[in-house]
Amino acid sequence: MRRLRWRLWLGMTAVVWFAGGAWAQQPLTWQQVRAKFEATNPTLKAAELTIDEGRAAEITAYLRPNPDFTLLTDGSQIAPYQGVWRPFTGTDISTSFSYLHERAHKRELRLDSARKGTALAVSSRDDQERNLLFNLRGAFVQALEAKAVLAEANTNLAYYDRLLAVSNDRFRAGDIAQVDLDRLELQRVQFETDVQTALVNVRTAKIQLLQLLDDRTPVERFDITGPFEFPDTLPPLDEVRSAALATRPDLREALESVDKANADYKLAVSNGSADPTYSAWWTHNPSFNNPYDNETLGVSVTIPLRIFDRNQGEKARTLLDIRRNQRLADATRAQVFSDVDSAYATLIGNLALLRPYKAKYLQLATRVRDTVSYAYQHGGASLLDFLQAQQDYRSVQVNYLNLIGAWLSAANQLNMAVGREVIQ
Repeated sequence: MRRLRWRLWLGMTAVVWFAGGAWAQQPLTWQQVRAKFEATNPTLKAAELTIDEGRAAEITAYLRPNPDFTLLTDGSQIAPYQGVWRPFTGTDISTSFSYLHERAHKRELRLDSARKGTALAVSSRDDQERNLLFNLRGAFVQALEAKAVLAEANTNLAYYDRLLAVSNDRFRAGDIAQVDLDRLELQRVQFETDVQTALVNVRTAKIQLLQLLDDRTPVERFDITGPFEFPDTLPPLDEVRSAALATRPDLREALESVDKANADYKLAVSNGSADPTYSAWWTHNPSFNNPYDNETLGVSVTIPLRIFDRNQGEKARTLLDIRRNQRLADATRAQVFSDVDSAYATLIGNLALLRPYKAKYLQLATRVRDTVSYAYQHGGASLLDFLQAQQDYRSVQVNYLNLIGAWLSAANQLNMAVGREVIQ
């Protein structure tokens, strides 16, 4: 019996231990969230298959034309001649081979065009990833901000509860009136509301993040972690612009479209040239009177006369396509500068607000709240002053957290404008 109880205890302990390990999940950092997203996102997987399709098209583009083989028989006897029926006596047999020879480097130009098409697919995939990562990073920042606001709301509620405990002691000692205590109790509703609203925002942000990750983990088991702060310096604007011109995948795709248009034009010019067809044949014909003429060989060269169709339309179309893609590349380059400058200006504006908050207003709001609270507890301040100090402190703290969230969102916008993370 003891041994049975001992085994039961060990089994229950193991179940509890494994269950706890299964329910406890390590909070994910941004790098882990991004790696998980890139490994599982179906849109990116589909884009990667498009790249593989482009590489398969390269194989097709470089294939040589297949030769043609022809077997011809004729002259078989289908009725008796002078009472004798020998069907295969006079049958002639002819075999021929023909091959289309492509001139003007058509195969090489087709391969070059296909390779540039694959490069376009790579750039398109990178641009899709850039946009998807922008949405993912935005959801990650939103979750971090919601968690920071929740932590601040819990801290404010705990601080206010301590003041309420002191106020209850003062009420029992006859130091404050019942109506003052009731007003203090009513004010607590605002702090409770802040906590519940923050809880809902945290849960909503996590649900959105799980949706982008295509993850079915229960929201209670999912968590993230990361610094919710801002650096006080920014890289120079010229450096950011240069990084965007060198990295931005949609600009790279636009420039590669110009290169592909040039390759297509060269291919169109090449396709306007005539390709000869070489043929050779062997014939067995026993019906000739010449006994030495039963076996014959022959060769021929067929050259199409491109009098009317010289691929004029495709030449004109591809030439116009070069100009069109050049204009689109210029527009994309201008858009890059606009995106970078707008995001950079937003960051500078946020920094102009965050610096005085961090250097002055946070400490000032804390000092005013603590001073007025101490004065109220000792009868040196009115209830109205006390409530106003609490309200001012809450507003300053929440505004500061919202400004950090806005700064991180602007940094995410700048990273998207550049095409890589210039601000972590």
